[in-house]
Amino acid sequence: MLTFDQYLTPRSLEEAFDALHNIPASRLLAGATDLLPWAREGRAGDVHLPAVIDISRIAELGGVSQEGARIRIGATTPISALQHHPLLQKQAPVLGSCALWFADDQIREQATVGGNLVNASPAGDTQPALLALNTHVTLARRESGRILERSVPLSEFILGPSRTLLQAGEILLKLEFDALPQHGVSFEKVGHRRSLAISTVCIATLVRIDNHKRIDDLRIAIGAVGPVPERLTDIEDLLTGVKPTPTALRDASLRVADRVRSRSRQSYRREVLSNFVERSLNTALAHAGLDVPRLPKESEYV
Repeated sequence: MLTFDQYLTPRSLEEAFDALHNIPASRLLAGATDLLPWAREGRAGDVHLPAVIDISRIAELGGVSQEGARIRIGATTPISALQHHPLLQKQAPVLGSCALWFADDQIREQATVGGNLVNASPAGDTQPALLALNTHVTLARRESGRILERSVPLSEFILGPSRTLLQAGEILLKLEFDALPQHGVSFEKVGHRRSLAISTVCIATLVRIDNHKRIDDLRIAIGAVGPVPERLTDIEDLLTGVKPTPTALRDASLRVADRVRSRSRQSYRREVLSNFVERSLNTALAHAGLDVPRLPKESEYV
């Protein structure tokens, strides 16, 4: 059970940093969709906090905007915006594909993009898509009365299950990532149910085709098969610059089984991951305007 003495709702970063400074051991929250499970299902046990600091009303932590070839999302932006915001629908459609698989409509309205990263669940659904978009996160702290910021690649931010580079007294402000309106996209996830379950395997694929029908840019990121999400850079390098064929896609998919480092259901995850890589490549290529015939399935797990 979770109990606390104070529930604070600062309206500015200064107020939030005041609360963090004045009430040691307080906890930040935004959407709070994972807070009670954290406190009651073995991850933290019964928890009493001196204060909960709800940062969801700080205006500068919300919003979606574009500057040049990069998109900015405030950390308290709800997951539902990934699916419905017109700028994201056009410039980063893989996020909408991802959001469709994230919990249900009510949770998507409450859960936040930043919170999903700070929780650092190995099965975090947004992580592969954001990783494929070359996301950086901006962290802020207050020192000597000044608010200082640092930018960290998402690939370095998540250290392991429930562990990130976020230090005591820091707040995740925003995410910045590539705008990729010309890329074909795919997002795949498998769990015990379609949405209301954590991922067993998930994958995000983005691909751009040049005028010669060669793969010009390829990004593949996976999650839920190890302690942190990761890019399949070797597969990206293997296929970039070539005309994709059914055999090339199948051969690439057979190289990924060793990426599975989870403690449970390893054989199943290896089979699913290999099939997901092939299928997501086909789907993303088709979305980019290039249909590649599919070889017959070798497994039921697809």
